[in-house]
Amino acid sequence: MTERSDVLIIGGGVIGVCAAYYLAERGRQVTLVEQGGIAAGSSYGNAGLIVPSHSAPLAAPGALASGLKWMLDPESPFYIKPRLDLDLITWLFKFTAACNETQMRRGIPVLRDLGCASSALYDELAGLDGLSFGYARKGVLLVYKTESGLKHGVEEAQLMAEAGIASKTLTAKEASTLEPAIRPDMAGSVYYPGDSHLNPAEFVQGLARWLAQKGVRIHRNTTVTEVERSGRAITNVKTTGGDFQPDEVVVAAGAWSPGLVHSLRLNLPIQAAKGYSVTVKRPAASPIIPLLLGESRVAVTPMASPTGPILRFAGTLELAGLDLSINQRRVDALRRASKEYMVGMDDLETVEIWRGLRPCTPDGLPIIARPQSLENVVVAAGHAMLGMSLAPITGKLVGQLVRHEPPTLDLTPLRVERFL
Repeated sequence: MTERSDVLIIGGGVIGVCAAYYLAERGRQVTLVEQGGIAAGSSYGNAGLIVPSHSAPLAAPGALASGLKWMLDPESPFYIKPRLDLDLITWLFKFTAACNETQMRRGIPVLRDLGCASSALYDELAGLDGLSFGYARKGVLLVYKTESGLKHGVEEAQLMAEAGIASKTLTAKEASTLEPAIRPDMAGSVYYPGDSHLNPAEFVQGLARWLAQKGVRIHRNTTVTEVERSGRAITNVKTTGGDFQPDEVVVAAGAWSPGLVHSLRLNLPIQAAKGYSVTVKRPAASPIIPLLLGESRVAVTPMASPTGPILRFAGTLELAGLDLSINQRRVDALRRASKEYMVGMDDLETVEIWRGLRPCTPDGLPIIARPQSLENVVVAAGHAMLGMSLAPITGKLVGQLVRHEPPTLDLTPLRVERFL
């Protein structure tokens, strides 16, 4: 079988599906291929947070200091699995070089603009007929149990305020009044009212169904086996489901993106960072506002689901390659954190334990670009923990790149070539 289309999107996560939406919306004939099911990877079990407040790149000055303390502790928020891997070593060198004040301050307005634009687009997507994904703008409350943690949170809030992101610092009493699920002995909290949340799987799978009804061709369980090129253009994409001959190719395969383009001599410095979540039936004492447990780096999100209300604990960053095994110690750490910050977290009924691979670049910014070496390829990958947050604006920008239109945001900081 050989299938032709205007655009072939490789990747059925939130980035690929949003790109399909904004291309199909403008009349392009779109085909999407996914090696598993739609939202089967990191788009499935994440925290579902839409957070313009998270505009500081992963590669920040404090990340290096914390990383050195945490990286060999299997229960820490940031863990590096020891292994001899040249790509990982190269990535760590670039990550170290990016962990400075200057780079961080360059990155903040980039992520802020992407995050705010994406948040506005979610408001529009929530209005689509037949699409329901539990979207709510209730803000996010960062909770700290120590004075030193609160001090760090307030300093970060001041940094965000300089970028135009509003927040409010709350005492322990004010925080527990706003959200009674918080333990009364916490040091304090920082509230970001502009953030929102959703059920990630419901969004991605629901939007994919919506697109299929509009004529987008979606091929599940279809793995790319070879990419053929002629000169600077991809001419044929071989898969387990047949050949595809598109005019344009969008690479949006998350942590698997580097392997897809390696044969094209295109180097994407992306490392897979495993994250975990534990989903439980929502207890009586569940928070109604999403929380971020400051020192533990754990997100707590109340969600709607087809089977009833749920509560999800999500977090950790584990650089372990394309390893999808579950480290029970990290799952246990998520459970412990919930009890340290919240009341009523005993005897929870587990619905699901999940892990997924977040694609991380060394400077903490995604890649949204048309590589100079390939004339009919657009790369949209490397969003780390912000894939859900930044997906709609990424999809819109991909559509503009494919149509050779001027992008609505400056994409210079997001070029592939910045890593050369």
